[in-house]
Amino acid sequence: MANCKLPQNTDRAGRRQELEKLGLGDDVDLYVYEIPVEYQAVQRLIPALWKKHSPQLVVHVGLSGMATTVTLEKCGHNVGYRGLDNCRFCPGSHCCVEGGPECIDSVIDMDQVCKRVSDLDLEVLVTISKDAGRYLCDFTYYTSLYQSHGRSAFVHVPPLGKPYSAEQLGRALQAIIEEMLNVLEHSESDINCDHEH
Repeated sequence: MANCKLPQNTDRAGRRQELEKLGLGDDVDLYVYEIPVEYQAVQRLIPALWKKHSPQLVVHVGLSGMATTVTLEKCGHNVGYRGLDNCRFCPGSHCCVEGGPECIDSVIDMDQVCKRVSDLDLEVLVTISKDAGRYLCDFTYYTSLYQSHGRSAFVHVPPLGKPYSAEQLGRALQAIIEEMLNVLEHSESDINCDHEH
């Protein structure tokens, strides 16, 4: 099961429709939600979605106006949130979870996912990042990582046409999510094998 947080802009529908059209195969239930660019909405919706679906993995997708590649974020950060959201609100604590760890890494090996997707030659450049930006994307990612004990991922995408089309981004997201699920499945198999011995 994958959950995608789609960016708040005029081209979000193109990416969402493309991913929904492509799907993730018969064995994967894909639920797509749009999460408002609001701190309080994130704090309310992320736990509710985890409770409702109990997914294997949640993949958030956010727009970065500065991005020229599809970027896999390795971790989410707890502190440093000072920018106002769409409701002109910012948490007084400037953090996601008071008393939470400074940084939470995804259980997904993003280096491995990046290499595998790059080897598919999808004509989309995929890169890695350790800083999702200390705004709503990073806030959402950390909140989801905290809620899921690391079973979340975040992908930053560039604006449509700069340089990729909705179709190219949809195919890239499909491949990325499939590889993330493969990596997660293999890592869980390894853990189960280790416990049997």
